[in-house]
Amino acid sequence: MTDMILPVGQGAAAPAGPATVRVWDPLLRLVHWVIAGAFLTAWLSAEEWMSVHEAAGLTMIALVGLRALWGLIGSARARFTDFVPSSSGLLVYLRALVHRRADRHLGHNPAGGAMAVTLWFALLGTAALGLLTRYPLPALRPYGHWLEEAHELLANGTLVLVGVHLAGVLVSSLLHRENLMLAMLTGRKRAS
Repeated sequence: MTDMILPVGQGAAAPAGPATVRVWDPLLRLVHWVIAGAFLTAWLSAEEWMSVHEAAGLTMIALVGLRALWGLIGSARARFTDFVPSSSGLLVYLRALVHRRADRHLGHNPAGGAMAVTLWFALLGTAALGLLTRYPLPALRPYGHWLEEAHELLANGTLVLVGVHLAGVLVSSLLHRENLMLAMLTGRKRAS
């Protein structure tokens, strides 16, 4: 016996499409979480375990470099052209967000894209200053103390950015009723 197909509204469900779609590829997600872990490791090991601290900083430099390359040649959602907003696009999105009318984006929303790029530059700057403090160029040796202070200031600023990033993930998750942290783990988001 064959199943009877009823028109929608007469007991039949609407045809189901995929509940979720793949948004972020495995390399993008791996790089994201390893950078997060490297930053946390660097933060916790500062002034205590310099070899671990330095290894974490070098890991961040390498992974931000890999992520930049993936932003040029990677999957569609990984490419800079997909998520780096124009300044006007970012402002329009932020205004809509304040009024709780921000559109849902399948990939990064404009604020998330801007934050990702800002975090990468902050991480690179922090790590570069750390290297210059540890292995100063001869011309910079007289400024070693200032380099250390700048490294610590930028690390603290990066920690603030991480906090803003996490707050943005929470706000966007609540606004659009989706778990963005889970999406960055699984690579999948709600289809519609």
